[in-house]
Amino acid sequence: MRGIVKRFGEVVANGGIDLAVRRGEIHALLGENGAGKSTLMNILFGLYHPDEGEILVDGTPTHFSGPRDAVGAGLGMVHQHFMLIPRFTVTENVILGMEGTNPLRLDRRAAARRVAELGETYGLRVDPNALAADLPVGMQQRVEILRALYQGGRTLILDEPTALLTPQEVDDLYAILRRLTAAGGTIIFITHKLREIAAVSDRVTVIRRGRTVGTRTTAETSAPELAALMVGREVLLRVERPPAHPGEPVLVADGLTASGEHGGAALRGLDLTVRRGEIVGVCGVEGNGQTELVETLAGLRRPDGGRVLLKGRDVTGADPHAVRLAGLSYIPEDRHERGLVLGFSLAENVLLGNADDPPFSHGGRIDYDATAAVTRRLMTDFDVRAPSPATPASSLSGGNQQKLIIGRELHRHPDALLAVQPTRGLDVGAVEFVHRQLVAERDQGRGVLLISFDLDEILDLSDRIVVLFDGRIVGEFASGRVSRAELGLRMGGRGVDEPSLVA
Repeated sequence: MRGIVKRFGEVVANGGIDLAVRRGEIHALLGENGAGKSTLMNILFGLYHPDEGEILVDGTPTHFSGPRDAVGAGLGMVHQHFMLIPRFTVTENVILGMEGTNPLRLDRRAAARRVAELGETYGLRVDPNALAADLPVGMQQRVEILRALYQGGRTLILDEPTALLTPQEVDDLYAILRRLTAAGGTIIFITHKLREIAAVSDRVTVIRRGRTVGTRTTAETSAPELAALMVGREVLLRVERPPAHPGEPVLVADGLTASGEHGGAALRGLDLTVRRGEIVGVCGVEGNGQTELVETLAGLRRPDGGRVLLKGRDVTGADPHAVRLAGLSYIPEDRHERGLVLGFSLAENVLLGNADDPPFSHGGRIDYDATAAVTRRLMTDFDVRAPSPATPASSLSGGNQQKLIIGRELHRHPDALLAVQPTRGLDVGAVEFVHRQLVAERDQGRGVLLISFDLDEILDLSDRIVVLFDGRIVGEFASGRVSRAELGLRMGGRGVDEPSLVA
């Protein structure tokens, strides 16, 4: 890709980007949120047309009028938010769009066999007859990769492929990518995580504010150098976290029991206490009760048994608005489903959950000027990059959407903060900022419950770490007194009868 320019109105998403990818390599595309990574790849896959510049495939100038042309040229794309149809089987999702001229004569059994063969060849084993809706996130990603391979993809574009995966699933993905390149495939790996660059890539191109700022051989560069290229300044890669001084309990789960979506027990008499002035990190493999715990604490789910206490007050079964008024703020895992209304403006999204309180309203009437002023201040304080408070939330990058949510929730000065995957989708500079904010909230006497699938984030931020397995707390550790290996064992249900290390 040479001199790629793409404008959206007055916004220049790509301002002359160059990218050269060699056959058989894993080439990382690194950049902060809003740098133009996804736009560039959408151009490469034919979803957008560049305003300027050219694309060459195997040295030949090429124009893609749409994704079908890109697929025909051997490109495949796995989007950050998967494009599967939940009610279709794995096979039906994989072959969608490749049924031929007469879908009524489609040989589904032969297609399922081909899907199974591809899965076996590349380590992407998944049941061809399973419904997509029944698959965990890691398996859904495998289906997306299988679809690209089934369509003849030789160069795969993976957009933030680890954003939704657990550590174990990330390791599985790395092994799959190495197998694909060993077989002659090429991978373009879009990311903002420096750790992933070193773990899986051969070379890396860094873009900043819509322009290429450098390409490096991974083995010949370092995380600090890449971080500085990405954000334009030196970045502190370690969290500065002075010792905690915990106070009285502020958020308590007392013997919580709850059922999961399919009727089985999701929480089994869970006890958990968060004190003022501490960050308690919860780690575990997805599906071990994290969702049910979060929803119960936030008032989104009524437990089958047990109590939730907030500042000593029983709020069990209270609705989310009542829980917020009692002093809980909530940074949700899914910013689109629970964090924002994408069609609303930034100011309207800041109003969500705050419309009854000054300065947002007076005498039962919303003060839109005051709301815009607060939103503008949050945009500055939290580096939310958008033209104005009137900008639709849907036009922001994922990272900027996340920063808006965090700003809104911290603006309320809560007594307890429920932070679920708070840095998912954020670049290294934004992660540094959010981590500082969480530590600052702790130091101001808030109780912070951090739920994250990023073990490094848990280890860096937590004053206490608890491990959730099968709906129970199976380990509790003081900061600095547990290894990643030990946490991994507990997350898998091993060693749960051995003593925990709590100061």
